[in-house]
Amino acid sequence: MTSHGTSGSGPAGGTGRPSGMGTADGPASSALTWTLAEEALRAVEEVGGYAGGVYLRSGTPGLLRLAVLVGLPGPLFRPWWRMHANRPFPVAEVHRSGQSVHLSDVEEAMRRFPQLVASLPFPFSSLYAPVVAGRERFGVLVALRPPTPGVAVDGRDRNRMTRGALRLGESLSGLARTGTVVEWPGDPVCVQLSTGSGPPVRFGSFDWDLDTGTVTLDEGLLGILGAEVGSPCSIDVLTSLLEPEDGYALWAAARQATGVDGRPAVRRLRLKGPDGGLHLLEVAARARRSTAGGTSPPAPDGAGPGEAGTRAAGAPGSIGGGSGHLTGTLVDLGTGLVGSDATDRLPRAILAIDRLGRITYVNERTERLLGRPRGALAGRPLWEALPWFGHPFHEEQLRAALLSGEPVRFLARPERGRWLSVSLHPGRDGVTMVLVPEEDPAGLGARTRGGRRADDGLSAPGDRAAALYRPVALAIALTEAVTARQVAAVVTEELLPAFGGRQLAIYLLSDRRLYLAWETGFPPGFLEPFDGVALDARLPGVETLTTGRPLFFESMEQLGRAYPDLPMDAHSGARAFLPLIASGRPVGSCILGFDRPRGFSPEERTVLTALAGLIAQALERAQRYDTESAVARGLQDALLPHRLPVRDGVDTVGRYLPGTQGMDVGGDWYDVIETDHGRLALVIGDVQGHGVAAAATMGQLRSAVRAFALGGHRPQDVMRGTNKLLIDLDPGQFASCCYVLLDPETGDVRAVRAGHPQPLLLQPDGTTEPVELAGGVVLGVDDRASYPVTRLRLAPGAVLALFTDGLVERPGRDIDEGIEHLREALAATGSLPLPEAADRLIREARQATARPDDIALLLAARWPDGT
Repeated sequence: MTSHGTSGSGPAGGTGRPSGMGTADGPASSALTWTLAEEALRAVEEVGGYAGGVYLRSGTPGLLRLAVLVGLPGPLFRPWWRMHANRPFPVAEVHRSGQSVHLSDVEEAMRRFPQLVASLPFPFSSLYAPVVAGRERFGVLVALRPPTPGVAVDGRDRNRMTRGALRLGESLSGLARTGTVVEWPGDPVCVQLSTGSGPPVRFGSFDWDLDTGTVTLDEGLLGILGAEVGSPCSIDVLTSLLEPEDGYALWAAARQATGVDGRPAVRRLRLKGPDGGLHLLEVAARARRSTAGGTSPPAPDGAGPGEAGTRAAGAPGSIGGGSGHLTGTLVDLGTGLVGSDATDRLPRAILAIDRLGRITYVNERTERLLGRPRGALAGRPLWEALPWFGHPFHEEQLRAALLSGEPVRFLARPERGRWLSVSLHPGRDGVTMVLVPEEDPAGLGARTRGGRRADDGLSAPGDRAAALYRPVALAIALTEAVTARQVAAVVTEELLPAFGGRQLAIYLLSDRRLYLAWETGFPPGFLEPFDGVALDARLPGVETLTTGRPLFFESMEQLGRAYPDLPMDAHSGARAFLPLIASGRPVGSCILGFDRPRGFSPEERTVLTALAGLIAQALERAQRYDTESAVARGLQDALLPHRLPVRDGVDTVGRYLPGTQGMDVGGDWYDVIETDHGRLALVIGDVQGHGVAAAATMGQLRSAVRAFALGGHRPQDVMRGTNKLLIDLDPGQFASCCYVLLDPETGDVRAVRAGHPQPLLLQPDGTTEPVELAGGVVLGVDDRASYPVTRLRLAPGAVLALFTDGLVERPGRDIDEGIEHLREALAATGSLPLPEAADRLIREARQATARPDDIALLLAARWPDGT
């Protein structure tokens, strides 16, 4: 999970829907919801987790939604409800690759997915498995559990997660076959984990013969008392298990029940179990008469538990020779009632929440502190009872407790002039909270900052934490940086000031040497001697990379003692040397400099190390971008035709515009091929995606179409053969295509279409219309697909326009509107020469700054007769 969707809103910003079958944005089928909830709960429990869930595909391509969240409050994790498949987080990688990911602790997560640690900087282990059925990908199954530092995730747990994901995939596939839409439309459904193992509630009963002192115990009571006790037995055996004062209470209950009015007696007793522990017992006793008549007389003075008391009564275990039986029911309640009584006596406000954030217990002092009775608080979400918990800092503390399993303590200011010391004690079944009022701790209310009193905002610890986690939000900018210069600029302009830094140097690894790629703030020429140093040099910037450990020096004096031969600049401040490692691969090292000495808290060290991983990934991505861009541009130049054939009777003109995102090259292509009998094949196609992979697939398809066309195959056979080739290659992509075979002399046209937009036709009289071509499915999906042929005639003076969807699609505009706009533009070209007409048609697209898709255009004009 990680922050990548809706931002900022926590419990104060949403409902979270702790239960129910629907969502805020739309209904989900009950069968789908139950299936997801059941398998997610099962998977979490099988691997010993305390939380987890399922991400499911949505109706938006590339977007996953959190459908089920187990063991955590939904509103508290609202920023993680949405996950784009292209994000650098484990859920997205698992969905993209179809491979499981297992992260044993925060160190491993930091190396592989620094964004995850930056957004959730807490110690936990996480397991992710793809939910698939055959080739269909539904989403990702997730489980969270305590970390195991240095110990890989056990193979049995890996297998359990994989089996659970496969079971879920098969179930979802079955639902899809019955017509259920296997997509998640809105907010997640929250599911409570089963409670942890605690003392069971047990029941037992006894029958005490008041004349003989014999007690008969049922199986339930024998189970409570243990194997040492048999039935029947003497009352002395039973009372020997009681504390003396409780034994007297039992005898008093017997006398009361056998008294004149025969009123039932109810007592709470402490019973010693076989393990020596005390069990709280609820005893309800009523005399059962054996004969009609009066009641038994009271026991003589001094009668009580044990042999002395029974002898005083005459018969062993009898009560004053009374006639009848005393029956009782015992309920072993564990520590339930003791806990309630004990916490009410504590001088602290105590409340408990379950793992979904609902209040499950409130003691009396909490009632007084909040000014609300228990009945009005029970079952309510925490942030309704304590609205100040909706502050981002307080949300972060609760997330820390729930995810790490470690106690968390912090200072809060619910309202002006009022302070609370808050302690969170998490467990498998929830969190116990202790609230202690504080008197303006450390004089915070009297401090001033920038002319304002400190109590105008959060407490000092709150301010410090807010400053600490500011880089988490700023780190998002790194994921948007494309070039190495942009990465360095983000670090310099945003992340460095967040820690009060003034100097930055970034070194990149090449041929086992570190080369200076970016610097700011250092004296001119100071870093030149370190440019190009080998990896065996004893320098902190080298050792941080070779060891993989960040190095922190609180002052230059401390740095000098560790590296006495290292030249020092005039600054006396702290230094941080961070390894830049992306997915286990060394990229370089980063140096942060500070004007003054300073310490680095454990939290700051964790965040800075995570940010170093972000910087490393961004730099590696920038290097890969430069390399792949060059390769992609080379592929594009090599694969697109540099000139088109010249034939009598026909003019052809092609245009290509790359998109403005990604690699600036994609899978769109066009081609004109001279075939047998003097005919021309006009081809246009569009491979899904962008970058090197799309360009390579485009090249393979273009070559295949040319080979089939030059071999004299019919249009339908050209398309069918290309489709089978793409399926055999299995690049994980599909493509659309339109193939038109034109006879320049007669104007006869035979055309086939595979999921591609219909061409447009400009008639000699100036009218324009779409050409209705019968179509088949896109290439690369169905190896049995067929492609029907449409026949028509291209009149002299007519212009046929083939194009890809990038020319007619715009964000927020229906594609039909785009086609109509292109039709009008084509009609307006009139008698323009064909090259000018092509330039006119793409002019608007060329001027657009945001062009998400490539554009290919191919125009073919048949000359009028006699020209």
